[in-house]
Amino acid sequence: MKRVLTIQDISCLGKCSLTIALPVISAMGVETVILPTAVLSTHTMFKNFTVKDLSDQITPITNHWKSENVEFDAIYTGYLGTVEEIELMKDLFKTFKKDGSFVFVDPVMADNGKLYPAFNDDYVKKNAELCASADIIVPNITEAAFMTGTEYREEYGEDYIKTLLSRLTELGAKVSVLTGVSLSKGKTGVYGYDREKDEYFTYQNDLIDAKYHGTGDLFSSAAVGALVKGKSLYESFKIAADYTALTIAETLKNPKKPWYGVDFEATLPKLIEASK
Repeated sequence: MKRVLTIQDISCLGKCSLTIALPVISAMGVETVILPTAVLSTHTMFKNFTVKDLSDQITPITNHWKSENVEFDAIYTGYLGTVEEIELMKDLFKTFKKDGSFVFVDPVMADNGKLYPAFNDDYVKKNAELCASADIIVPNITEAAFMTGTEYREEYGEDYIKTLLSRLTELGAKVSVLTGVSLSKGKTGVYGYDREKDEYFTYQNDLIDAKYHGTGDLFSSAAVGALVKGKSLYESFKIAADYTALTIAETLKNPKKPWYGVDFEATLPKLIEASK
């Protein structure tokens, strides 16, 4: 069985980060090892949440794994809250990256043209450095604009997307994939570039007029699971995009209107079938 290491925070309530990555990747038939960076009572869209930083546990845990000769087929990072944790990830990649494995970085830090609260230019720079150490990166358009020093645009064409991908490629990753790309009205999806093959790929879904916390984590987790199982880049990101769209649509049917996260549990059987 293939094995993935995913490094993110745990929000005890909220359906995001590790509480999405662990069940989703595991359901796809891949052993999922977790490295928590922090524990939160809820995700940050709730008020008065509690948080316990676990940065000081990363090195002791990884040292133990080294002593046990633990290996991974993929390393997947999501939200990393501090510059110090990003630096720790660079060392972790060097230690656990092996022939045939890949590093997948989702540089979670911004959206809608703005950085998340508490992040600054130094954090952007460090995230760009982390992306340089990755094989596959999946920023949204805002994150890509910040990391490449490109003007952020709400309205754009294919030339703008290709410019962003070109500049992302210069950071060093083998594959750059932009998420949240809308090239026609009523559509959204991904647009990627494989530097080694010099090939672009894109996939679009119907745009669903709803926003939920954790859908980016859902997308990345499904993509990682599919890639580890040997699916192609295009196939993996298609599976992830379709699964995310399906889950949003399913959540909209819930009469309780769970604003804090999506009902991914209900759609896992579809993901399992799609990733066979």
